[in-house]
Amino acid sequence: MKLSTKGRYGLKAVIDIAVNCETEAVALSSIAIRQDISISYLEQLIAKLKKAGIVNSTRGAQGGYTLAKKPEQISVGDILRALEGDLNPVDCAEVTGGESTCSGSEMCVTKYVWKRISDSINNVVDEIMLSELVEESLQVRESQLKDLKERDKHTCHQ
Repeated sequence: MKLSTKGRYGLKAVIDIAVNCETEAVALSSIAIRQDISISYLEQLIAKLKKAGIVNSTRGAQGGYTLAKKPEQISVGDILRALEGDLNPVDCAEVTGGESTCSGSEMCVTKYVWKRISDSINNVVDEIMLSELVEESLQVRESQLKDLKERDKHTCHQ
């Protein structure tokens, strides 16, 4: 299964909001700059995330976006499904739970493979919470700042 840019960029945008919305709403323009995503594309992604109840918007001069729930309550699966739809690797009624069945479903052995892959994908993305990604992002940022300070220290003494 390959995620589209909707899922990849949307997840980046939600992490950005979670990391930066502690004191005020996050402007779309600042997300666009930090994540290198066009504002028009972000608007489409944020609309889906808002509709799914993942982000809230605030209008006005200090407006922008905040999380609708605590990061501990939002899974990567919630975000990806809001943006991508279901995460099933194939369009198989046995996997999706759809009413239609294909003509060979009674004899099909591969449906068990698709079901296991689908279950695995869904279990993994549902277990990863936004709070974990926020924590990881803050650690990466802290590490980068240390590296920059260390480089500056060495260049000043040369």
